[in-house]
Amino acid sequence: MTSAALPAPDIFHPQRAAISMLASLLVAFGVFLSGFVINEPAPYELFLVVLIGIWAVFGLRLSKHIAPLIALYVVFNIGGMFSILTMDDVKDTPMYMAVSLFLAFTSMFFAAIIEADQRRLPLIFRAYLAAAIITSLLGILGYLGAIPGGEVFTRYGRAMGAFQDPNVFGPYLVLPALYLMHGLLTGTLKAAPLRVVGLMILVLGVFFSFSRAAWGLLAITMVLLVMTMLIKERTGAFRLKILVMTLIGALLLVGAIIIALQFDQIADLFSDRAKLVQSYDGARHGRFERHAIGFLMAMEHPLGIGPLEFGLMWGEDTHNIWLKALMDYGWLGFVSYVTLIVWTLVLGFRFLLRDRPWQVYLMLAYIVLVGHTMIGAVIDTDHWRHFYLLMGIVWGCIALEMRWQSGLRKNALMAQSPLPA
Repeated sequence: MTSAALPAPDIFHPQRAAISMLASLLVAFGVFLSGFVINEPAPYELFLVVLIGIWAVFGLRLSKHIAPLIALYVVFNIGGMFSILTMDDVKDTPMYMAVSLFLAFTSMFFAAIIEADQRRLPLIFRAYLAAAIITSLLGILGYLGAIPGGEVFTRYGRAMGAFQDPNVFGPYLVLPALYLMHGLLTGTLKAAPLRVVGLMILVLGVFFSFSRAAWGLLAITMVLLVMTMLIKERTGAFRLKILVMTLIGALLLVGAIIIALQFDQIADLFSDRAKLVQSYDGARHGRFERHAIGFLMAMEHPLGIGPLEFGLMWGEDTHNIWLKALMDYGWLGFVSYVTLIVWTLVLGFRFLLRDRPWQVYLMLAYIVLVGHTMIGAVIDTDHWRHFYLLMGIVWGCIALEMRWQSGLRKNALMAQSPLPA
């Protein structure tokens, strides 16, 4: 590696450095607020609206490296606006589209500020971890009835933390869980106890959410993380350490779940939620039949049927992000969304294992994004705030890699240029 690829300023400016640090701390606080979305608009939205506005006034730069993210999200939302035109009664859909566009802006914002300063990545991850630990504890304690008024942190007998839905709460905890797992596999023994405690809190939060998508997401991403690290690390000793610690962790996890299942309330709900196909999935006009009906409807409605209309029509929302894109954003939105996901996953995969200062953060966010893409077949991730954060992190790291490569090319050209006589 060469430090010339991403040059630092030649002159140190204390005031500029202080402003940059303050800006980074405000970003971290904004990420922290993402773990508390009981009411809408949530503090997360209100804070980021102000932060993005201030940043835009004082020099937010959207580079060509994140142009695909910007263009495809804009086209995606234009598709949603066209879809509104098909509705006789627009109801609250303009507000829904405003939220969609705002969340797209948050993704662009995170990508831009990460590209501007890679040192914001650890702050973002630590803020996310702190929020996840707190909201997970709220969900666990509320589910167990261990705190007064704890039922506000549950729904349908399931933990949901400071969220509105257990199916969002569970997946939200997966990225920080992988962050701690990676720290356990690569860090020192001194820090291991705290990481173990944190990881157990997050895993229990996912478990008590009783979200099949969250369970699957956590299992898939943990396996992908171990596989990726085994491929990346070439020394036999390190690979053995990863395998041994993974085995120990798996045994502890299974043991904790077995202990939890000794309680009848937990065991009964687990046995019901663990069924691969629920009654509302395979029943007449159930989830899977609605998927088939929706895709057939999309052939007759290229502009879509309008945001949220599918749920009003059939009594249940799409529970499928691909169908959601077709119904709410039309063919234009669907094609742009698929293109964005494929573009992101292909570019991210190309840069995944390169030895860079931001490689760990790219790896973790990319793996969780892959998992979210997979569970999108059975759940709607359209307005999940942390999904847009994931996209921003991955594209911010992609932009950093592109700048790195551009710097290397410039250095190579300078080295080849003949010296003046």
